Amino acid sequence: MRQFVTALGFALFASHASALGLSDISNTDASQGLKQALTQGAERAVSQLGQAGGFLNNPQVKIPLPESMQKAEKAMRMFGMGKQADELVLKMNQAAEAAVPEAKALLVNSVKQMSVQDAKDILTGGQDSATQYFRKTTSTPMAEKFLPIVKKATENVNLAQQYNRFAEMGSKYGLVNKDQANLEQYVTQKTLDGVYLMMAEEEKAIRQDPMGQASSLLKKVFGAVK
Repeated sequence: MRQFVTALGFALFASHASALGLSDISNTDASQGLKQALTQGAERAVSQLGQAGGFLNNPQVKIPLPESMQKAEKAMRMFGMGKQADELVLKMNQAAEAAVPEAKALLVNSVKQMSVQDAKDILTGGQDSATQYFRKTTSTPMAEKFLPIVKKATENVNLAQQYNRFAEMGSKYGLVNKDQANLEQYVTQKTLDGVYLMMAEEEKAIRQDPMGQASSLLKKVFGAVK
């Protein structure tokens, strides 16, 4: 049933956009169907990532050591610091999993605030236009929600604090990329990237086969729109 509801908006748009005309979308169930689809897609993405192992066990979104630390990882393991490196990777991904549930309210609110023009842009945009809409409207407040949770999850990890000291110094001399100069900021950004990646996957699946997921429900609920 959740898959049916998720696919409603895109299935409706794909099937009836030419018949209705974009100017009619605000006066039909189409915009509401799209909002249901986006809300359900966002909730599913958050649910998948927010569970134990949601990041750590998913190769698509697993957060690795920052690139500058990866270069030193081999030496760290040679000098008996392998467990510390593994602990840091674990804590980073657990921090992301703990932070992700904060995204749900922001994503749902973004859907509620969607204008008719936003809906039209999603309809006529690219294959990830819905995901890009969410990125545009939620990335800043989401990062603000995530950062304190990430900080709390990593504050007692010695290697994290050591990394921040050296990375901050390294960034001043161009040895470390600015987006990796602070571990908490790095994890926060990777968490955001993971959320939007999973939402893009949801959107892609719906767009590729909307009728296959919702054709019967489409006739029942939106028959009057034809």
